[in-house]
Amino acid sequence: MKIGVIGASGYAGGELLRLLSKHPVFEVTVITAHSHAGDQILSVHPQLQSYGQRRFQSNEEVNFIDLDLVFLALPHGESAAIVAKIPSSVKVVDLGADFRLSDKSAWEKYYGGNHAGAWIYGLPELSPGHKNAIAQETRVANPGCYATSISLGIAPAIGFVDATDIVVVAASGTTGAGRNAKINLIASEVMGSLTSYKFGGIHQHTPEIEQAITTLSKDKAKISFTPILAPMPRGILSTITAKLTSDVSLEKLHEKFKAYYSEHPFVHVLPIGEMPKTSSVIGTNIVLMQIAIDENTNRLVVSVAIDNLGKGAAGQAIQNANIIAGIDETTGLMHDGIGA
Repeated sequence: MKIGVIGASGYAGGELLRLLSKHPVFEVTVITAHSHAGDQILSVHPQLQSYGQRRFQSNEEVNFIDLDLVFLALPHGESAAIVAKIPSSVKVVDLGADFRLSDKSAWEKYYGGNHAGAWIYGLPELSPGHKNAIAQETRVANPGCYATSISLGIAPAIGFVDATDIVVVAASGTTGAGRNAKINLIASEVMGSLTSYKFGGIHQHTPEIEQAITTLSKDKAKISFTPILAPMPRGILSTITAKLTSDVSLEKLHEKFKAYYSEHPFVHVLPIGEMPKTSSVIGTNIVLMQIAIDENTNRLVVSVAIDNLGKGAAGQAIQNANIIAGIDETTGLMHDGIGA
């Protein structure tokens, strides 16, 4: 299949190119970057030696009818304009937020600008049958990185917890903030320091998480979410708590979590007592999670680790592309992490 990557100069775009370089079915024939059009790919992503002397094209040069599938790795709010130029026969996976939210008012509150509409939400493990629903579509909204870790961390517990009282503190590496130069992201500012940001429930992934969890719950989900900038390039560690509404043992809940993801090769519920760590998932599409019960407050506690550029972006996008292309979802993604 002939593949286009639109907006490939960012961190997620670069990770897409890295993963696609070894994909046995997808052939990357178009690679664009608006501000880097004409530049060698290696000048931006020197790690991508397999792309040799290839150069970025401009978006205007692309003849989308020649492609089978397109990945959009553009800043939020820019995908809709490109989608208008893509024939309906071409499959699309959008890594941006443009088509994630069904609620127009939520889009306007957290992102601003015109609401482009909603596509199927590309989190295959979210609920039983959701992967099959994705397979029936041709256009998929790839989830946000925080939203992926948090939604997967709480989904198996719906029915055992109060979905209107979910509290999350999650730390992310600096690549989650994009590649634009910002003083607060330079090494001198970040190394040896932790800081919260978008403090007080204003992070743009909040309505996305609430939307995903509400589809599983009889109540409208409510999330109190505090993100933290961590002094590392990539990885997310989310800690999720929710009030238990039934008398259930840790062992029973642990078995429920394992059963919930038993048919999903990328989600691993660790043995009780073993904790997820971000270094174990870097470079992969893997999710690691662990649960506990805080008996003092009668709250479920879930720890989830993902790579924000893997399962949180490029890896998940390829997983979704595999699904809508009718091939095994693990194609090109079954490899071990980089480690320390």
